[in-house]
Amino acid sequence: MNKTVALVNLWGEFEEKHPEASIEDFFRYQLAHQRERVAATDTPMAGGTAPMHPNGQLLRLIGRVNKLNMVYAYAALDGTGVNQLEEFGLLMHISQAKNPRKTEIIYSNLMELSSGTDMLNRLKNRGFIREYDDTEDRRSKRVELTEEGLAVIAICRQRIGKLAGMMLHNMADDDIQLCIKLLKGVEQEFSARLPNDKGKAFEEVFKEVM
Repeated sequence: MNKTVALVNLWGEFEEKHPEASIEDFFRYQLAHQRERVAATDTPMAGGTAPMHPNGQLLRLIGRVNKLNMVYAYAALDGTGVNQLEEFGLLMHISQAKNPRKTEIIYSNLMELSSGTDMLNRLKNRGFIREYDDTEDRRSKRVELTEEGLAVIAICRQRIGKLAGMMLHNMADDDIQLCIKLLKGVEQEFSARLPNDKGKAFEEVFKEVM
Protein backbone atom coordinates (compact mmCIF):
# COMPACT_ATOMS: atom_id res chain seq x y z
CA MET A 1 0.00 0.00 0.00
CA ASN A 2 1.17 3.52 -0.78
CA LYS A 3 2.61 5.15 2.39
CA THR A 4 0.49 8.25 1.98
CA VAL A 5 -2.66 6.15 1.72
CA ALA A 6 -1.62 4.13 4.77
CA LEU A 7 -1.04 7.34 6.74
CA VAL A 8 -4.41 8.76 5.72
CA ASN A 9 -6.12 5.50 6.72
CA LEU A 10 -4.43 5.56 10.13
CA TRP A 11 -5.48 9.16 10.65
CA GLY A 12 -9.05 8.35 9.62
CA GLU A 13 -9.28 5.51 12.13
CA PHE A 14 -7.84 7.68 14.91
CA GLU A 15 -10.07 10.66 14.11
CA GLU A 16 -13.19 8.47 14.13
CA LYS A 17 -12.41 7.21 17.63
CA HIS A 18 -11.14 10.56 18.94
CA PRO A 19 -12.89 13.35 17.00
CA GLU A 20 -11.63 16.11 19.30
CA ALA A 21 -7.99 15.04 19.08
CA SER A 22 -5.38 17.11 17.26
CA ILE A 23 -2.76 16.07 14.73
CA GLU A 24 -0.19 16.31 17.53
CA ASP A 25 -2.29 13.81 19.54
CA PHE A 26 -2.30 11.49 16.53
CA PHE A 27 1.49 11.48 16.32
CA ARG A 28 1.78 10.97 20.09
CA TYR A 29 -0.55 8.00 19.73
CA GLN A 30 1.49 6.46 16.93
CA LEU A 31 4.77 6.94 18.79
CA ALA A 32 3.30 5.38 21.92
CA HIS A 33 2.18 2.35 19.90
CA GLN A 34 5.61 2.06 18.32
CA ARG A 35 7.29 2.05 21.74
CA GLU A 36 4.78 -0.54 22.93
CA ARG A 37 5.62 -2.83 20.00
CA VAL A 38 9.32 -2.48 20.66
CA ALA A 39 8.97 -3.17 24.39
CA ALA A 40 8.35 -6.64 25.76
CA THR A 41 4.67 -7.49 25.61
CA ASP A 42 4.65 -10.41 28.05
CA THR A 43 5.56 -8.46 31.20
CA PRO A 44 2.93 -9.44 33.79
CA MET A 45 0.95 -6.82 35.69
CA ALA A 46 1.63 -6.45 39.38
CA GLY A 47 -0.95 -7.60 41.89
CA GLY A 48 -1.90 -11.04 40.69
CA THR A 49 -4.07 -12.21 37.81
CA ALA A 50 -5.11 -9.47 35.38
CA PRO A 51 -8.46 -9.40 33.55
CA MET A 52 -8.36 -10.92 30.09
CA HIS A 53 -10.29 -8.15 28.33
CA PRO A 54 -8.34 -4.93 27.60
CA ASN A 55 -11.18 -2.84 29.09
CA GLY A 56 -10.77 -4.62 32.41
CA GLN A 57 -6.98 -4.40 32.25
CA LEU A 58 -7.07 -0.65 31.67
CA LEU A 59 -9.57 0.06 34.47
CA ARG A 60 -7.71 -2.22 36.86
CA LEU A 61 -4.47 -0.42 36.03
CA ILE A 62 -6.06 2.99 36.58
CA GLY A 63 -7.50 1.81 39.90
CA ARG A 64 -4.18 0.43 41.14
CA VAL A 65 -2.27 3.58 40.15
CA ASN A 66 -4.89 5.66 41.98
CA LYS A 67 -4.56 3.53 45.12
CA LEU A 68 -0.78 3.77 45.01
CA ASN A 69 -1.02 7.52 44.55
CA MET A 70 -3.28 7.77 47.61
CA VAL A 71 -0.92 5.67 49.73
CA TYR A 72 2.08 7.84 48.89
CA ALA A 73 -0.05 10.97 49.38
CA TYR A 74 -0.43 10.10 53.06
CA ALA A 75 3.35 10.27 53.39
CA ALA A 76 3.62 13.41 51.27
CA LEU A 77 1.00 15.25 53.38
CA ASP A 78 2.35 14.08 56.74
CA GLY A 79 2.74 16.97 59.17
CA THR A 80 0.71 19.48 57.11
CA GLY A 81 -2.57 19.07 58.99
CA VAL A 82 -4.20 17.74 55.81
CA ASN A 83 -4.60 14.01 56.32
CA GLN A 84 -5.56 12.61 52.93
CA LEU A 85 -5.74 13.33 49.24
CA GLU A 86 -9.51 13.90 49.34
CA GLU A 87 -9.07 16.72 51.85
CA PHE A 88 -6.48 18.32 49.60
CA GLY A 89 -8.91 18.01 46.69
CA LEU A 90 -11.62 19.83 48.64
CA LEU A 91 -9.24 22.62 49.64
CA MET A 92 -8.02 23.00 46.05
CA HIS A 93 -11.60 23.26 44.81
CA ILE A 94 -12.36 25.97 47.36
CA SER A 95 -9.17 27.80 46.42
CA GLN A 96 -9.97 27.79 42.71
CA ALA A 97 -13.70 28.48 43.02
CA LYS A 98 -13.13 31.22 45.64
CA ASN A 99 -16.38 30.87 47.63
CA PRO A 100 -18.35 27.86 46.33
CA ARG A 101 -21.45 26.33 47.90
CA LYS A 102 -20.81 23.34 50.15
CA THR A 103 -22.90 21.04 47.95
CA GLU A 104 -20.99 22.17 44.85
CA ILE A 105 -17.68 21.27 46.50
CA ILE A 106 -18.91 17.86 47.59
CA TYR A 107 -20.54 16.75 44.36
CA SER A 108 -17.77 18.13 42.15
CA ASN A 109 -15.35 15.89 44.05
CA LEU A 110 -17.61 12.85 43.46
CA MET A 111 -18.39 12.43 47.16
CA GLU A 112 -21.57 11.50 48.99
CA LEU A 113 -23.24 14.40 50.78
CA SER A 114 -22.80 12.92 54.26
CA SER A 115 -19.13 11.98 53.92
CA GLY A 116 -18.30 15.23 52.13
CA THR A 117 -20.02 17.27 54.83
CA ASP A 118 -18.10 15.40 57.53
CA MET A 119 -14.81 16.07 55.78
CA LEU A 120 -15.58 19.78 55.35
CA ASN A 121 -16.51 19.98 59.03
CA ARG A 122 -13.16 18.46 59.98
CA LEU A 123 -11.34 21.01 57.82
CA LYS A 124 -13.38 23.78 59.47
CA ASN A 125 -12.55 22.49 62.95
CA ARG A 126 -8.85 22.61 62.06
CA GLY A 127 -9.24 26.25 61.08
CA PHE A 128 -8.58 25.80 57.34
CA ILE A 129 -11.99 26.94 56.08
CA ARG A 130 -14.91 29.06 57.23
CA GLU A 131 -18.52 28.92 56.10
CA TYR A 132 -21.24 31.55 55.91
CA ASP A 133 -24.80 31.92 54.66
CA ASP A 134 -25.37 32.18 50.94
CA THR A 135 -26.96 35.59 50.32
CA GLU A 136 -28.77 34.20 47.27
CA ASP A 137 -30.12 31.10 49.05
CA ARG A 138 -30.36 31.13 52.83
CA ARG A 139 -30.70 27.34 52.86
CA SER A 140 -27.19 26.99 51.44
CA LYS A 141 -23.76 27.64 52.89
CA ARG A 142 -20.73 29.00 51.10
CA VAL A 143 -17.14 28.19 52.02
CA GLU A 144 -13.84 30.04 51.77
CA LEU A 145 -10.27 29.43 52.89
CA THR A 146 -8.92 31.06 56.04
CA GLU A 147 -5.45 32.55 56.22
CA GLU A 148 -4.30 29.29 57.80
CA GLY A 149 -5.98 27.38 54.98
CA LEU A 150 -4.19 29.47 52.36
CA ALA A 151 -0.87 28.78 54.05
CA VAL A 152 -1.41 25.03 54.37
CA ILE A 153 -2.62 24.60 50.79
CA ALA A 154 0.57 26.25 49.52
CA ILE A 155 2.62 23.62 51.35
CA CYS A 156 0.36 20.77 50.23
CA ARG A 157 0.37 21.89 46.59
CA GLN A 158 4.16 21.75 46.55
CA ARG A 159 4.26 18.29 48.11
CA ILE A 160 1.53 16.86 45.87
CA GLY A 161 3.35 18.32 42.87
CA LYS A 162 6.47 16.43 43.92
CA LEU A 163 4.38 13.28 44.38
CA ALA A 164 2.95 13.58 40.86
CA GLY A 165 6.44 14.09 39.44
CA MET A 166 7.66 11.01 41.32
CA MET A 167 4.77 8.79 40.24
CA LEU A 168 5.14 9.67 36.55
CA HIS A 169 8.89 10.22 36.35
CA ASN A 170 9.32 7.38 33.83
CA MET A 171 6.66 8.70 31.44
CA ALA A 172 7.48 11.06 28.60
CA ASP A 173 5.56 14.34 28.52
CA ASP A 174 3.98 13.38 25.19
CA ASP A 175 2.70 10.12 26.67
CA ILE A 176 1.21 11.97 29.64
CA GLN A 177 -0.56 14.41 27.32
CA LEU A 178 -1.86 11.51 25.24
CA CYS A 179 -3.25 9.74 28.32
CA ILE A 180 -5.02 12.92 29.39
CA LYS A 181 -6.53 13.34 25.94
CA LEU A 182 -7.73 9.75 25.67
CA LEU A 183 -9.18 9.48 29.19
CA LYS A 184 -10.67 12.96 29.56
CA GLY A 185 -13.80 12.02 27.65
CA VAL A 186 -14.54 9.10 29.98
CA GLU A 187 -14.22 11.34 33.04
CA GLN A 188 -16.39 14.07 31.52
CA GLU A 189 -19.14 11.69 30.39
CA PHE A 190 -19.59 9.86 33.66
CA SER A 191 -19.08 12.90 35.89
CA ALA A 192 -22.00 14.51 34.06
CA ARG A 193 -24.10 11.33 34.31
CA LEU A 194 -23.45 10.47 37.94
CA PRO A 195 -25.97 12.78 39.68
CA ASN A 196 -28.84 11.38 37.61
CA ASP A 197 -27.59 7.78 37.75
CA LYS A 198 -27.63 7.54 41.53
CA GLY A 199 -30.30 5.12 42.66
CA LYS A 200 -30.69 3.48 39.25
CA ALA A 201 -30.06 -0.22 38.75
CA PHE A 202 -26.81 -0.96 36.94
CA GLU A 203 -28.58 -2.63 34.00
CA GLU A 204 -30.64 0.52 33.45
CA VAL A 205 -27.53 2.67 33.36
CA PHE A 206 -25.78 0.17 31.09
CA LYS A 207 -28.63 0.26 28.56
CA GLU A 208 -28.70 4.05 28.53
CA VAL A 209 -24.95 4.34 28.00
CA MET A 210 -24.55 1.54 25.47
